[in-house]
Amino acid sequence: MDTSKFAIPEIIFGHGAIKHVAQCALRLGARRVLVVSDHGLERAGWVEKLFDILAYDGLEWVYFNDVSQNPRDYQVHNGAEIYLEEKADVVIALGGGSPLDMAKGIATIAGNGGRIDDYERANRIMRPLPPMIFVPSTAGSGSDISQFCIITDMQRQVKMSIISRSLVPNISIIDPDLLLTKPPELVVSSAIDALSHAIESYVSKLASPFTENQALNAIKIIITHLEPAVETRSVHHLEQLSIASTWAGMSFSNASLGAVHALAHSLGGVSDIPHGLVHPILLPAVMRYNMPECLEKMATIGNIILGPCIRSRQDLAAMGIDQLGEFFKSFGVPVHMREIAPDDSKLEHICRMALQDACMLTNPRDADWKDLLGICLEAW
Repeated sequence: MDTSKFAIPEIIFGHGAIKHVAQCALRLGARRVLVVSDHGLERAGWVEKLFDILAYDGLEWVYFNDVSQNPRDYQVHNGAEIYLEEKADVVIALGGGSPLDMAKGIATIAGNGGRIDDYERANRIMRPLPPMIFVPSTAGSGSDISQFCIITDMQRQVKMSIISRSLVPNISIIDPDLLLTKPPELVVSSAIDALSHAIESYVSKLASPFTENQALNAIKIIITHLEPAVETRSVHHLEQLSIASTWAGMSFSNASLGAVHALAHSLGGVSDIPHGLVHPILLPAVMRYNMPECLEKMATIGNIILGPCIRSRQDLAAMGIDQLGEFFKSFGVPVHMREIAPDDSKLEHICRMALQDACMLTNPRDADWKDLLGICLEAW
């Protein structure tokens, strides 16, 4: 086996775990923290709850909530300026992928200076970041676990992938209770994002025994628990989705991703499409494209989706992908690109840009922009 590395934060998991956030910050030397969140978490009452927890333990805070669904570079620079001016010493992020990525961007500039596009692609962060504590509010993005940070360069209309061990937060506090206030459509889109993380990392060129089992476990849990989680809002099923998202995050953080995420980043940069909408559209088409290069693994995924059955590896893989498409349809999410994109005039540009994304380096099957265009047209 080739040499592998595996990086994860300290993880505190459980119902009500958010209550530990202040003590964790104090353990990291905090006196004045920068809290990063968004308006949705404010409306749900979680930001106020977080402030109460900080106040109880005597911590001061500065609040930053200028966070778009696809975080912008100028927002990162504004947040870093506030962090430095207010003499904050720890970053606490509460939210889905957008606030968490924003917090990573802010910490990067606070610790390293420059502009956020200086750190695009892998291993360009050379100085330590401020301590980071993340409290994810969705079971999907994996940003609380991963070495990835995705920020939109507004001038180039590109969602930059910034990848570094330094971006793994010190502590991830995962409280499934936060999912109880999420609307069903966000539970679904987040879980499908996590499923995409698991599938793409499982077939990645960098997959290892340390990532493959976590990816497979995440796939099994999401396929089993997503429907009852949406229908019943059961704490048990939501907790399982949190576990699956965490495992998927561990897997993709260390094995990276593939063409689905490369195209999703390009689409988001050009058209500002919400990240979670792209996966049920592109994932089956990308899996079909990759199947010749990783048939055995696609058959294993198919066996999980279909359940026990006696089929050839080719049939298991193909039928599993088809059934995955039906699984997505059952939740009423968009499954064709024409449902979210106004026209196909920008597809060539989007596909050419996607080739530059770091996620393409680990896609199991090599592709050029015409191959990616074929995937998009299949999904159109």
